[in-house]
Amino acid sequence: MERTSSVARDLREAGLRPTEQRIALFNLLFAGGHRHITAEELHAEVLAHGITLSVATVYNALNDFTEAGLVRVLAVEGARTWFDTNISDHHHFYFEGNGEIRDIGSDSISIANVPDPPEGFEIANVDVVIRVRPTPSQ
Repeated sequence: MERTSSVARDLREAGLRPTEQRIALFNLLFAGGHRHITAEELHAEVLAHGITLSVATVYNALNDFTEAGLVRVLAVEGARTWFDTNISDHHHFYFEGNGEIRDIGSDSISIANVPDPPEGFEIANVDVVIRVRPTPSQ
């Protein structure tokens, strides 16, 4: 009960109404620390925990969490989007073949010569995704 009330408070502070669905998704999403997850993967976790929610509800909640600044969107491949629970400035390795994503420490990469944004806009963040694959066998 204590965890539910703290999640409800966290959601309210982020400007979101703490619905039963959002609380359940928030608990699953943040239970294991920082991670990268797709809506489909989170939906599978929801079902594995015996919670009945549609994929659309999961997508809507993740989009709400993103707009509230609770998660970041990471788009690596055109049709696949990950949601990152680590909202600090950092970059990623993307492992081609298995689709795994790992964080790169923010002090490992230096960004230089970032152009000025168009008039009336500001830079929200800079995402670097380094795609890696196994080296070919010799």
